Amino acid sequence: MTNKKHEITPQLPLETKDLVADLRQIIDSARARVASTANYELTMMYWHIGERINRDVLANQRAEYGKQIVSTLARQLQALYGTRGFEARSIRRMMQFASKFPDLKIVSTLSTKLSWSHIIEILSLSDPLQSEFYLTLAASERWSVRTLREKIDSMLYERTAIATKPDELVRKDLAELRDDNALSPDLVFKSPYFLEFTGLKGMYNEKGECQEKCVNVIVNTDSSRDK
Repeated sequence: MTNKKHEITPQLPLETKDLVADLRQIIDSARARVASTANYELTMMYWHIGERINRDVLANQRAEYGKQIVSTLARQLQALYGTRGFEARSIRRMMQFASKFPDLKIVSTLSTKLSWSHIIEILSLSDPLQSEFYLTLAASERWSVRTLREKIDSMLYERTAIATKPDELVRKDLAELRDDNALSPDLVFKSPYFLEFTGLKGMYNEKGECQEKCVNVIVNTDSSRDK
């Protein structure tokens, strides 16, 4: 009977382990950047496709033409590039996306941090400002698609002070958050994160209780640090 020798993996020297750890970090970081770049390019491609089709449909000025062109384009694009991603439903989503977000600068900024799946979540919203609000917050807070869906379902937009402001001021606050990461006080005051931190729940019309609670939290936090 032949004895099989078990191969024993030699223990790596400490310096080799450090080298492998560094190489893994380099590779993982590169993969993350590639995935991020690919996601950005995909989202931008979808926006450009939707915007180009919208221009064609608008120029034709016939509703029936709009319905026909989507089906026709879906068949032709699938024949060229495969069925995945170019179904008629997907093309309609691209058109919705471009229609909701006509500003290419906003789209470009958000696409660096959000996936196409994030975009799909807001397409059913009727108010363009709501859509911009949710995507801007999702990008700023690095929400997952699931978290974004939960925020929409919980009517986060309606529960923030920013929803009561004129549209132009809302756009200004959202632009400042996107460009400068400057969070508007109206977003902070009724933010679920903020209320959960202070222990407050639900809707509050009176600021006094919230302000008093906030002061207590800050005082208690500072006292704990001094101990």
